[in-house]
Amino acid sequence: MRQLPYKTKQFFFVLIKLSIVVGAFYFIYQKLTNNSSLSFSEFIRFSQKNDVFSLKNAFFFLVLSGFNWFFEILKWQTLVSFVKKLRFKNAIEQSLGSLTASLFTPNRIGEYGAKAMYFLGNNRKKVLLVNLLHNSLQMLVTTVIGVAGFLVFSSNFRLQINYFKLSLILVIIIVSAILIIFSLKNKKFKIKGFSFYKLKSLFLKFPKQNLILGGFYSLVRYAVFSFQFYILLQLFHVNIGYLQAMIIISTMYFLSSIIPSIFIFDVLIKGSIAVYLFSYVHVNELTVLSIVCLMWIFNFVIPSLIGSVYVLKFKLPTTNSVA
Repeated sequence: MRQLPYKTKQFFFVLIKLSIVVGAFYFIYQKLTNNSSLSFSEFIRFSQKNDVFSLKNAFFFLVLSGFNWFFEILKWQTLVSFVKKLRFKNAIEQSLGSLTASLFTPNRIGEYGAKAMYFLGNNRKKVLLVNLLHNSLQMLVTTVIGVAGFLVFSSNFRLQINYFKLSLILVIIIVSAILIIFSLKNKKFKIKGFSFYKLKSLFLKFPKQNLILGGFYSLVRYAVFSFQFYILLQLFHVNIGYLQAMIIISTMYFLSSIIPSIFIFDVLIKGSIAVYLFSYVHVNELTVLSIVCLMWIFNFVIPSLIGSVYVLKFKLPTTNSVA
C-alpha cells in the first residue's frame, strides 16, 4: 500500500493536535455555560459576592492547586521510572498534556493512550500498566479514607437508603467478581495486551519503594484537595468544623469515584452527590455547586489550559529522545 507523503502526515498530525486542544476548550466552555444545575452568570455573581476571585484568594487557591499537581506529577515521575527515568520537566509535560487530551473522554480513559504516546512502541504497554497502577493508588487512598468517612457519616445521620437497590448492587458486584476471577484463571485472558500471569510478574517486579512513595504522594494529594474544598466552604461562610467537613468530603469523593461516569460528566456527579450530602448539615445547593465548580476550574480547567501548550508542542518520540 502506498504510504502518505511526509508533509501530508505532518499536516494530519498537526490537525489532530489542534482538534484535541479545540475539543478540550469546547468541552470546558460547554460545562461552564450549559450547566442545567448552575447558571454560569449566577455562579460568577455568587463567587464575586464571596470574594473568591480577589487577588489574595485566587492566588491562594492557585498555590493549593499547584501543590496538588506537583505531587501528582512527582507520583508519575516516580512510578514511570520503572519503564524509563524522566526529568521532572518531562513528567510535567506528560501529566498536563495527557490531562488536556483526556479531559473530554469518558472517565478520562484517554489519559492512558495519551501518556503511552510519549514513549517508544516497545515501552507503551508497560506505560499503560504503570498508569493503571498510578490511578489505582489514588483510588485506594480515596476508598480507604472514604469508607471510614461513610461509616462515620452513616452513624451520625439517618441516611435514606433503598436496601433493595443496595442488595441488587452487591449481588452485581459479587457476580462480577466471580466472573473476573474465572476469567483471570483463563490463560488466554488479557488486560491491555498483557496476560494475567505477565501482569502478576510485572507487579511483583515493581520496586516496592516506588509503590510506597506513590501511595504517600496520593495521600498528600488527597490532603491538599480536600483541604482546598474545606477552605472554600469557609470562604462561602459555611459554619462547619474541619472534622465534620472532612467526613462529608471524604464520603463525597468515595461515592463519586465508585459511580460509573461513562455517560455522565464527573463534575455533575460530584455536584449532585455533594448537594445531597451537605444538605444534612443545611448547606444550600448554590453554595455546594459553586464550590464543586471552583474545584473543577482550579484543579482541572487551569491545568488543562497549560497542558494545551504541551499538546501543541508534542512530537512523537524517537530513539534519541528521553522516552
